[in-house]
Amino acid sequence: MSIDALIQQNWWLFIILIAWTIGWKGWALWRAAQLKQKVWFAVFLVVNTAGILEIFYLFYFSKQKTTSSETVTH
Repeated sequence: MSIDALIQQNWWLFIILIAWTIGWKGWALWRAAQLKQKVWFAVFLVVNTAGILEIFYLFYFSKQKTTSSETVTH
């Protein structure tokens, strides 16, 4: 099966994949920018992994660690 036939028969699958990728990439770029992580931001901007790297970053690498000055007691 050629790639053209695959795209013509399953065009809706590519639309879903594009929406999936844009959502995760947007969230990961936003989080990396918020945390001032320039290297991660550049990686997400250049590398396309269909959301896999972005998901791994969001749930593993971008966890904010609170310091004692950020902790509020009531």
